[in-house]
Amino acid sequence: MHPIERLRYVARAQGADAEALVRETAGALRGLGLDPSGLVVASRRIVERHPTCAPLWWLCARLLTSPDPAATGRQVVQEMEEDGTVDALVGEVPEGATVATVGYPELAALALARRGDVRVLAVEADHLTSSFVQRLERRDVDCELVPTHAAAVAAAAADVVLVEADALDATRVVAPIGSAVLAAVATETGTPAWLVAGRGRRLPAPMLSAMLERLDADDPFAAEVESLPVASFAAVVGPDGRRPMSADATRPECELAPELLRAGLT
Repeated sequence: MHPIERLRYVARAQGADAEALVRETAGALRGLGLDPSGLVVASRRIVERHPTCAPLWWLCARLLTSPDPAATGRQVVQEMEEDGTVDALVGEVPEGATVATVGYPELAALALARRGDVRVLAVEADHLTSSFVQRLERRDVDCELVPTHAAAVAAAAADVVLVEADALDATRVVAPIGSAVLAAVATETGTPAWLVAGRGRRLPAPMLSAMLERLDADDPFAAEVESLPVASFAAVVGPDGRRPMSADATRPECELAPELLRAGLT
């Protein structure tokens, strides 16, 4: 596929997993052999098309701050492919636990599908939540779709609450609508609330602010994600395993790329 066609595929892709988006985008940009100004324009277009996909922000920031973008692109793809978050989550979820989730958490889906001993309460956040339930049921995982209005009930009934981060910085998390309710009820009931944050989700604060500004420009009542404090969670499960919530656990995975802070496609 021609690099330009690959970029068009990325722009149109809906529901594709983050690893695939990073791999296709890195390959397309490498194939185009863009000069620095062209890379800036292409990177802005990419994050405009996928404003909540932190791994694409991470990829673009890594490329824009690198003296050798082609080599960095290959390195980023390798890091995504070697992300140990799923393996860590498989090992950390307690045996026989009831787990509350929200939306379609792609990393948690992979992990929970490998754990046939758990029960999953999947709180509906969008039309994809039912697909998440069906995916787990096909793997013989006990899974129940929970209406949005019953999110608090699911959190109270769970042994552990898992919220998957679309993005985070040192103080804020961007996650599916309903995450704040799950985390708040978990805090009130003493249920452990873990933030699942795979490779490429930890961004510098100005980049997360730029992401949120793009989201705020849309209809707030149609939003599929929300921002909540990282302090809502007791721990982070990521490439390095489960760690207590701390500044080190939320440290940015890339340098700040000021070029990405400006909204607009040019």
